[in-house]
Amino acid sequence: MDGFAIFLVIVVLGFVVWNLTRSRRKQARLREESPTTAAGAGTSISRDLYEPDASHHAPVADFHVQGEEAIVVFDVPLSEEDDPVLNELLVDEAIEVVREKRHTLPIDGVTVVVVRAGRGETREVGRRELPAVGELPPPVESMGLSLANIAHDPFAAPFEEETDHSVVYETKTDVPSDELGPIVDELKLPTGLERGLRAIGVDPDQVSAPDLVLALLRMFGYGITEHTMPGTYMVTKDGLSTYILTEPHRKGEHPELDESTCKRFIAEFGSSGADRGLLLTGKYGPFMIHDIEARQPNIRFITRERIQGFIDWMALG
Repeated sequence: MDGFAIFLVIVVLGFVVWNLTRSRRKQARLREESPTTAAGAGTSISRDLYEPDASHHAPVADFHVQGEEAIVVFDVPLSEEDDPVLNELLVDEAIEVVREKRHTLPIDGVTVVVVRAGRGETREVGRRELPAVGELPPPVESMGLSLANIAHDPFAAPFEEETDHSVVYETKTDVPSDELGPIVDELKLPTGLERGLRAIGVDPDQVSAPDLVLALLRMFGYGITEHTMPGTYMVTKDGLSTYILTEPHRKGEHPELDESTCKRFIAEFGSSGADRGLLLTGKYGPFMIHDIEARQPNIRFITRERIQGFIDWMALG
């Protein structure tokens, strides 16, 4: 090997070491700065930053005072049928919105809080009279929506410690050759989970497979931040970091996850500095993912045929 080739190898190795060191320092800083409570709110899973020190509140589209009414509008997708439980949850959250906003917008003359919700066209879902003019009721002891105390967290246990009682990871062998339909058409969502998704601004009738899993992570109290590339995220909770690559199924694409995407995921996870890695996709998983998971126990693929297993495991909580 001539001198120039040796010099080039040294430069490349130096760059790789520098990049890995920078990534690991960044993730260590994130873990130190991230509390271990609930994840934050937002209106778009694919763009927003979900910090673990905020609650799972419904996204607010508008707030204003009109006469004796404080009107709170939530950007949440409502079902066609009225849901009294969701309505009551939104009314409780609206009171807390007013409590926060009163520091910047006086409510001295307010006697009632009016709650509207919807995506696009909104409708009134409830209202609450105040105890006295300008006086808010005491704060609710536990606000926001969280699955932490009512369902099993399928992401909590270290991947390498999963047992037969955990999520069953199966891989579909008869991958269809035609176009895949929406993932929600194949899933059985418990009413409570569907209601919870709506409450945080996620439409269970329209959500993609990756966004559904990201929503579950958020509802279990994980902080979610965008990573370096579009469709990549870093998730943190209890000092544990998880690198996520999302691969949605787009119309006209092959319904099975491509091997090149699997290899890209492994490479990006290796340079991310994260403790473990998840690939989320609306496509079916090729058989090779079993070999990858066996060789690298800190990696998991959540493919189309595995999502229902996560939901079923949560329902046992």
